[in-house]
Amino acid sequence: MQETKILWADDEIDLLKPHILLLNDKGYDVTTFTNGNDALEAFGKAHFDLVFLDENMPGMSGIETLSAIKNLNPDVPVVLITKSEEENLMEDAIGSKIDDYLIKPVNPKQVLLTIKKLIDNKRLVSEKTSMAYQQDFRRLGMTLGDRLNYEEWIDVYKKIVFWELELEKLDDPQMHEILTMQKQEANTQFTKFIEENYLDWIKNKDTAPLLSNELLKKKAFPHINDTTPVFFILIDNLRYDQWKIINPLISEYFRIDEEDMYTSILPTATQYARNAIFSGLMPLEMEKRFPQLWQNDDDEGGKNMHEEAFLADNIKRNLRKDCKFSYNKILTFEQGKDLVDQTNNLLQNDFNAIVFNFVDMLSHARTDMQMIRELANDDAAYRSLTLSWFEHSPLWDLLKKISQKKVKVVITTDHGTIRVKKPVKVIGDRATNTNLRYKQGRNLNFNAKEVFLIKNPHDALLPKINISSSYIFAREDSYFVYPNNYNQFVNYYNETFQHGGISLEEMIIPVVTYSPR
Repeated sequence: MQETKILWADDEIDLLKPHILLLNDKGYDVTTFTNGNDALEAFGKAHFDLVFLDENMPGMSGIETLSAIKNLNPDVPVVLITKSEEENLMEDAIGSKIDDYLIKPVNPKQVLLTIKKLIDNKRLVSEKTSMAYQQDFRRLGMTLGDRLNYEEWIDVYKKIVFWELELEKLDDPQMHEILTMQKQEANTQFTKFIEENYLDWIKNKDTAPLLSNELLKKKAFPHINDTTPVFFILIDNLRYDQWKIINPLISEYFRIDEEDMYTSILPTATQYARNAIFSGLMPLEMEKRFPQLWQNDDDEGGKNMHEEAFLADNIKRNLRKDCKFSYNKILTFEQGKDLVDQTNNLLQNDFNAIVFNFVDMLSHARTDMQMIRELANDDAAYRSLTLSWFEHSPLWDLLKKISQKKVKVVITTDHGTIRVKKPVKVIGDRATNTNLRYKQGRNLNFNAKEVFLIKNPHDALLPKINISSSYIFAREDSYFVYPNNYNQFVNYYNETFQHGGISLEEMIIPVVTYSPR
């Protein structure tokens, strides 16, 4: 570890020799001066990690020296040492961006504590975090070897996201690499778990976790009453880790009543998962109940154009009373501003469903635009862009506005997304859909070890385009590529965020209920 260099200026520096010797013994390199002028000159010529300044020195005072040092390098922490606790002195020091202060006479323990707080804190936190993850790494590794149930998989995923966010604060590439490998292993085992259990969940509701088609019935409709408007806010394509980084802002105005996770149906694509949420039906059931509204992969036009009609039918089936509701889909900033302006009208409804499409558009823009690729070049940057959007979004304005009222807010998503890295070759006919994480069609040609095959779509309550149609789903971080133009396709789509297949990120997603503070 590089030696920490300290500059200490005090006109009575000889009286501080015991302190200096102690710091030398602890491995700190201390350079001393008796006045501010010499200290400032030395600071301008050499690198120092920390500065101690006596407030009352001949010539340049401590405050003046502090200000000059901060002008040269504002990032170096400065500690003012003073005999006075006068309020105006402290205000001057704080105005000059002091990092800490000590009252004379100082003792060695105070000095050491200050150094550790200002210099060693980041290193100590880094070492402690790395050590804690190393211990958890072993426990997680052993857990992944077990036959986990769904609740245990939620715990595993939450733990992985926790460490992602903790290690993100550290400059430790080795720890990041270890966590990435562990997350890949978790996704491998989770995919096997889904392949073994998904069709059984569809066949037997009693064994299934909460799926998309029952989300409103179980998590939103029970809050509807005659006195409290319910806001059901769906942020399209929002992963659990992205919710974790916007939640601290939300929690300034709302308290969490319930934090839960639910499972997106397959395919984890907007056309299927979000329609299932609003209709309260599985895709095959939608096709049968709404033959004029349901859109298959090969149909022309938008695939999520009838959510309001699906929601109206869902409310009618599941609520035994009149329910005044609204549905709004926000695709642009201006639409969001217009919605915020309509807040008072929304508060007159029993139930307000609002879809915000920004995160989904961000993932698509990252695929299509080089600039966005560079801004969101990894998961940490993707999270950061999401937070930046949220902080300046009409959604945040809306939440702050309704936090002043008696409301109930449910925030969720329809599916997550994963950064794809492994191309998998698939051959299909012209009718095969274009999604990179799932394919529906007949005569699909693929390596069975690289996909999850649902040979009979009706087993998963999925529609068939024709009698011999089947579905295949990408596993973990793979994506489907046609053999023709293979290299061009890979260059374009590799490391982009996609959805439609099987992964922890796509399938285990948040649903959180809030009340105003």
